[in-house]
Amino acid sequence: MISGNDSVILVKRNRRQSNHHIVKPRTNQFTRRDFIRTSAVTAAGISVTPYLSSCSGNALPASLTRSFGKLDFEVTTLGLGGQASMQWVSPTVDPVAIILKAFKIGVNYYDTSNYYGPSQSNYGRAFRKLDLIPGRPGYNEFLRRSIFLTSKTNIKWTKGGYEIEGVRGGTNGEPGSRALDDVRRTLSQIFGDGTGTYPEGACLDMVLVHSLRNSNELTALYEGIGNTSPDMEHIGTLAGLRDVRDGTNLTGMNPGEEKLIRHIGFSGHYNAPAMMEMIRRDSYGLLDGMLVAINANDKLYLNMQHNVIPVAAARNMGIIAMKVFSDGAMYSKGNHWSNTSKHVVRTVGSETLPSRSLVQYSLTTPGIHTAIIGIGHIDEDAARCQLHQNFLAAQIKPDELGGTDREEVEKMTAAVKEGNTNYFQMEDGGLTPPGRPSLKQEMRRDVRTVILAWDTAIAGRDPIEKYEILRDGEKVGELPHQPQTGTSAFQFEDESGNRSAHTYKLVTVDAGGNRMESELLNAEAV
Repeated sequence: MISGNDSVILVKRNRRQSNHHIVKPRTNQFTRRDFIRTSAVTAAGISVTPYLSSCSGNALPASLTRSFGKLDFEVTTLGLGGQASMQWVSPTVDPVAIILKAFKIGVNYYDTSNYYGPSQSNYGRAFRKLDLIPGRPGYNEFLRRSIFLTSKTNIKWTKGGYEIEGVRGGTNGEPGSRALDDVRRTLSQIFGDGTGTYPEGACLDMVLVHSLRNSNELTALYEGIGNTSPDMEHIGTLAGLRDVRDGTNLTGMNPGEEKLIRHIGFSGHYNAPAMMEMIRRDSYGLLDGMLVAINANDKLYLNMQHNVIPVAAARNMGIIAMKVFSDGAMYSKGNHWSNTSKHVVRTVGSETLPSRSLVQYSLTTPGIHTAIIGIGHIDEDAARCQLHQNFLAAQIKPDELGGTDREEVEKMTAAVKEGNTNYFQMEDGGLTPPGRPSLKQEMRRDVRTVILAWDTAIAGRDPIEKYEILRDGEKVGELPHQPQTGTSAFQFEDESGNRSAHTYKLVTVDAGGNRMESELLNAEAV
């Protein structure tokens, strides 16, 4: 037994025991709010009225939801971000009130991280008020099943670990710390006593490998995934997360064969090509979700919307938007990382740049299911309440903002700080030629066949439409572009009709008519 007022029983779980199964919430969110008010508050005998009264304002509509990729969950278009006043807490703001209000209005996606200071502990305080702690009297299992809770780890290793250039997040500042320690830390801070213990039944709906920045990190993350064994000296984070998802102990780091998470994903602000490679390398069925930076200045940088988002969508991943307001840089905050409550924006939009337009831009980017937005301020005046206004703005269907409307939003945001808002995003290099072009030739029934192969190009401001194949400077064929979701390359076969030498080029063509050619590929005479 754990001593103290939050006593719960901790027992070893058998790997055959399944986690709670999250059912799809009813689309009628008013019913869910009624349930929360009566079941989670009144029936439990816990008064949260002082918290739930904040930001009361006008009545809100039932939330729109979207199918969350392959995750079998209907997610609300607005999710609660784990930063802003959840992480950088002002003395005048109660983060618990923000969480409770989000529950009240029907938000069902909740974001936090081991990297966000007190954010996870703030969720723990709120979850106690909502009876969401397994093992405690009055535990509300129905309410727990109706929400999706995601945390993150910035650690790249489950076991061991060796130095790789450009790889951060080895120990998270704690010698010996590894990815599964982060998972257990999250469970302890949200559901347990905050010092390492957590109750049976505590579970995270998803854990994201946080802030992927370069391809070298993939070496660490995927280390040992194909033939995992406890005898290995070095094992990457993905193998460990798989263990606590499946209730296995292939790494030797999950001796209780616990099932602590339901899904694995990753997040990225910076490097779309590395994020694309992260997905393409997943031949193990590991990645179910992606958190990605996407706002109306995306195309001013190496953009996400024409590069990694289509790849994740083609794999039917749940896709969450972040940095809708460029971490506040669209408004009063500078274009730099936050590190104090003074950096948290606590107003709703501006006269020249309505927050509604930015929310709707992100949510109508093809592939996006929900947008997490950090809340700096809630208010009894609905017009000044960020949560209220962001919720209203998020009630939009995926195709409701047309191309012309999106371009108008892009024009507005391009003027903010001269377009230098997305400090977290890689600089735009423009459209690229096809990646890693190669050529080989074969004789098939006495006919020479030239086989050309290549990986996806990287899009600039316009989406890629096709690849053209040139032989001796003349077009001999083309292939439509599609998201490259695995390691198999694009391929084109050319039967030239003779055995003489030829030169080939592969050309990327985008929707704006821009073209980028590969180097010459030589086919020798046979």
